[in-house]
Amino acid sequence: MCSGGGLFVAYTGTSPFCLLRLWDLIILMERFYWVRHRCLQLISTDRRRGWYSPPSSLPAKSSLDAQDPLVQRLTGKRRVVVSRCDPHQAEYHKIKESQQSCTRNKVQTTKYTFLSFIPKNLFEQLHRFANVYFAFLGALNFVPIVNAFQPEISIIPIVFVMSITAVKDLWEDQRRRKSDQKVNNRLCEVYDRKQKQYVERRWAEVCVGDLVRLSCNEIIPADMVLLHSSDPNGVCHIETANLDGETNLKQRQVVRDLQQQGSEFVPENYSSHLECENPNNDLRRFRGFMEHPGKVRVGLHSENLLLRSCTVRNTETVIGIVVYAGHETKAMQNNSGPRYKRSKLERRLNMDVLWCVILLLLMCLIAAVGHGFWLSGRQNPIYMIPDDTHPALAAFYMFWTMIIVLQVLIPISLYVSIEIVKLGQIYFIQNDLDLYNPVLDTGVQCRALNITEDLGQIQYLFSDKTGTLTENRMLFRRCTVAGTEYPHHENGQFTSQQPSKYTRLILWVCHSIRIRECAVVPDPQLQARLNTLSSPMCSPLRQQAAEISHILDFFLALTVCNTVVVSSPTQPRHMPVVRTPLRSLEEMKAMFQKLSLPRFPSSPSQNTDTPPSLTKKLFTRDNSADESESDDEDEAEELLYEAESPDEAALVQAAKAYGCTLLGRSPEQVLVAVPGTGPLSIPLLHVLPFHSARKRMSVVVRHPLTGEVVVYTKGADNVIMELAEAAEDGFCREIMERTQRHLDQYAREGLRTLCVAKKVLEEQEYKTWLKRHEYAETSIENREELLLESAERLETNLTLLGATGIVDRLQEEVPESIEALQEAGIKVWVLTGDKQETAINIAFACKLLRPTDHILMANCDSKETCEARLHELQHEIRQVTKEGVSEDDSSDCVLVIDGRTLDYALQKELQGSFLELTCCCRSVICCRSTPLQKSQVVRLVRDKLKVMTLAIGDGANDVSMIQMADVGIGISGQEGMQAVMSSDFAISRFKFLRKLILVHGHWCYARLANMILYFFYKNVMYVNLLFWYQFFCGFSGSTMTNSWVLIFFNLLFTSIPPIIYGMLDKDVSGETLLDLPDLYKSGQNSQAYLPSTFWMNILDAFYQSLVCFFIPYFAYAGSDIGVFSFGSPINGSALLIILLHQLIESRTVTWIHTALLLFSALFYYVFVLLFSLTCVTCNSPTNPLGIETKMMSEPLYFLVCGLTTVLALLPRILCRAFCSTICPSDLVRAQKMERLSAQDYYMSLRQWKENKAAQRLSSRHVPQNLSVNADMPHLTECIAEAGAVLS
Repeated sequence: MCSGGGLFVAYTGTSPFCLLRLWDLIILMERFYWVRHRCLQLISTDRRRGWYSPPSSLPAKSSLDAQDPLVQRLTGKRRVVVSRCDPHQAEYHKIKESQQSCTRNKVQTTKYTFLSFIPKNLFEQLHRFANVYFAFLGALNFVPIVNAFQPEISIIPIVFVMSITAVKDLWEDQRRRKSDQKVNNRLCEVYDRKQKQYVERRWAEVCVGDLVRLSCNEIIPADMVLLHSSDPNGVCHIETANLDGETNLKQRQVVRDLQQQGSEFVPENYSSHLECENPNNDLRRFRGFMEHPGKVRVGLHSENLLLRSCTVRNTETVIGIVVYAGHETKAMQNNSGPRYKRSKLERRLNMDVLWCVILLLLMCLIAAVGHGFWLSGRQNPIYMIPDDTHPALAAFYMFWTMIIVLQVLIPISLYVSIEIVKLGQIYFIQNDLDLYNPVLDTGVQCRALNITEDLGQIQYLFSDKTGTLTENRMLFRRCTVAGTEYPHHENGQFTSQQPSKYTRLILWVCHSIRIRECAVVPDPQLQARLNTLSSPMCSPLRQQAAEISHILDFFLALTVCNTVVVSSPTQPRHMPVVRTPLRSLEEMKAMFQKLSLPRFPSSPSQNTDTPPSLTKKLFTRDNSADESESDDEDEAEELLYEAESPDEAALVQAAKAYGCTLLGRSPEQVLVAVPGTGPLSIPLLHVLPFHSARKRMSVVVRHPLTGEVVVYTKGADNVIMELAEAAEDGFCREIMERTQRHLDQYAREGLRTLCVAKKVLEEQEYKTWLKRHEYAETSIENREELLLESAERLETNLTLLGATGIVDRLQEEVPESIEALQEAGIKVWVLTGDKQETAINIAFACKLLRPTDHILMANCDSKETCEARLHELQHEIRQVTKEGVSEDDSSDCVLVIDGRTLDYALQKELQGSFLELTCCCRSVICCRSTPLQKSQVVRLVRDKLKVMTLAIGDGANDVSMIQMADVGIGISGQEGMQAVMSSDFAISRFKFLRKLILVHGHWCYARLANMILYFFYKNVMYVNLLFWYQFFCGFSGSTMTNSWVLIFFNLLFTSIPPIIYGMLDKDVSGETLLDLPDLYKSGQNSQAYLPSTFWMNILDAFYQSLVCFFIPYFAYAGSDIGVFSFGSPINGSALLIILLHQLIESRTVTWIHTALLLFSALFYYVFVLLFSLTCVTCNSPTNPLGIETKMMSEPLYFLVCGLTTVLALLPRILCRAFCSTICPSDLVRAQKMERLSAQDYYMSLRQWKENKAAQRLSSRHVPQNLSVNADMPHLTECIAEAGAVLS
């Protein structure tokens, strides 16, 4: 029970919070009742939609009242909030009895407590197979019959590694604890029923259902439904930067029909009931309803919800009721921490670890069998303690003893070393100044900590177009209205007027769209037509009333049909007072009716001539009015538009250039300045937001002059054209045909096209639609589907007004980046929602397409046609192949496929044919593709072709594609931060992808692959020394070195140099990797870590171990040295061989590498000397005192170590020299180039590129004619015009 004046919450279904507090029996009963409830729903004929019947027959209110309302609420999986101040105390006490506790707002992201840290951390670490393996061996060594050396020493490696991991986990958990305390101790104002006022409480003490009052710039403590705002329009603005990184303000509004809005909120008078869905992690969805005392239900949407961690802006006071608190809030449900993916190299590593296990078992088996035979061949030797153990059983025991002895064959420190190396690689990537954007003050963000090496193995790159390849800073270029095209020849020039200081400050800092870069220069012809209405000094041309109506409607739709928020430097939330127009609205209505001017006609087919004097009659102004208006304009503040997409801002700016200015917006109205009338307040009835399935948005308004209900719609041209076809008549058909020709021309010029339409509703038609729409809004189950159906039901029989063409400039260095990525062997696919012509034009401009490319078009209307077309294109490619193109070279073929055809191609029956076709193409362009199709394409290529994929995008529609790829990269662009929040890496410009992949990706892969191979090599090499010794000690499990050196050799003496090697080694410089993208192919082909490379390292380790063991053996043969004395030169030689082996493998030797190698050698010798001088019982039962000092005092020791080291490393040195001289790889050739002088280097570089180009041309057939689909006769024009628009 919460203290203070909180409210009470009841769960109406099974939730994780409840399950933690119920016994198993109660859980079973809960599930039983839930299953029973679902069964009753399924068999009921009047409850097909949960609580609701189908929309065709809404349930009567009495039918719900006839049953117990509490029981009704407790049957579904929903949440009810009832106020303690609620006058309906009986219902309150019922709910109180059903729920014994309430959810508090305290958050705890820590994993451990003081008592649970050790057991819980041990449990988590033992989930790793390597830790379980070494813990098992440590425990096994405590068994006397199989132990190999002191049990305490055997557990040192696992204790050391797990202690390091535990300290790291404890440090991270302590950081989380401090952060939690800081958050939980924040203060906010909560209403206390007993004190009858708002009191300060800690965030942790806030309960679900409390009434919370917040002021401007305060952070929201929990998810709350907005009940009151100091704004007279019932709105407030929040900034969600703490939640999703977006800095543009989001508008939230008070729940409709709350009686207290506009006056002071009195908590005791609040008696509404709130019912909503259970907690979930969907930031953009909130479903529920609020039931007012009059049994009136009002739907709740995401616009009514204030999310935790957001900040209140531009609103003096807001009051809300908490619906989700603590870990139930959407912010906490989305707080999943860093992304974890398994890299390709890690999967390969796990396989090689299994091979090492098999090798270990084989060596132990050999030792066990050898020990059994050795015992069988000796009958009671005098040097053995008598034992009755059978040789077979002794061999079994020896098998486990040898596992303990040879345990270091499995590199226990490898996994820790890999984590350290990856952290170092991430540090260098994030601090690369070449990847830093000074304008946005952002660099690279590495959000996934364990797939850096995957950047060096990318084979397929899937890219969005808008905002990824282009700037996503839109400029209105041209438009067509009522079938007349207005080219705007002077448009697109930079404005000579300097932006204000405030505008310059926020232009790049904010991610919201404030377009001030480019001025919109009105088209003279279109401006003249508008002036005939607004200027009395202009002699108007004779215009058809329908055309004038289209023009006004067109610009009014651009102004109103959006979600743009108007702000200014001094007043961010801008809703100016409506000034009285020059003529009153009643007077203008009367004139419209009297003169029969169909300014907003139901049908544009009306063709009434406009009298020449009409404009002067309607809009004659006296001089005083002109002067006052001029003064007002001079004093007016500069308007700033904040939009969720650049398209909206560009269209609003274009309408403003023609005098249709968006002055302000509230949930109920839009203030617009229309030419000739002054500011008009347009009642805003409904906003049907953009949806990826509908590909359009609409607004429903009531026109202030005619009083008609008008629907304005804008969206994708193909969608709007289909919706307008149903309303075709002769006049509309002609307009649509001309508009379609203009749209095709815009697309060929690379412009983004958008169609604008309208629909006038009769009152009865609107009321019928409104009834169903309100039902959809108040539904909890299937709300999205119902709202989608409602919107589609309204957006029919549209009247086409016109279309717009918007230019989106290409980002800098995009052509060079794509060209370099293709030279690196990466296949680049573009997945975009734009038209084919637009996508093709952009592809030419960014060098994804070349004029000599063989373009394959796929536009089909059915599955059968698609299948036939795919086979046809495959046959066409085979024909081209016969004429000179090899199967491996697909550089001349590019597939262009539209969204409908892609739907068919992604079906299971056609996936094989589609993939076979794409494998023969250098690139693929998917047009009109939906977010779902993007993710399906990525998954298909990734899973079927078994290739490494990368997806890059900047918008919410790219999130599914980014998450589906092996590596996802988000661009912090103009469409918010959704893509960044879902990505593995985040960059600010596409050009940074070039160095991120070609340089850092290559380095990360090469470094990590070589380090892993080195770890395997040194472990196998050292373990084999112990294995060879078994042949000379009766396979007894004895070792020729003390257990301390045996344990520390791989754990300490030789572990630090490879870590630095994995972070700092450079086989080729970054400049050379950028100049020669071909070098990236070594990573694509996994040349640094092939199975053959792994086994060659293992064989080399076997050879070096043989040399390292038998040279000292023969050198000291016949002498009287002891076992540990024999092991001393072996250990010394092994250390030198392993360290110098790394020096040979290193491509970069700096003072850091040299210092660490010397430190490792000195550390070993200092340790063994001190050990030899001080330890007497350190290696019981043997005594190592004085052994190392005696051996190192003899010249033979150093002679043996030197000769062993040279002979062991000589084959590797000779092999490397032979390969580098006789058949050098591209990497070796590049390394040799770097040693040349600057002049010789650039000459060699130019010769390299010429040779590569000649090789490509020699294997490429250049087609004489492009393959153009018959449905695309204008495609050849795109080639000639490519790149012209993107200058």
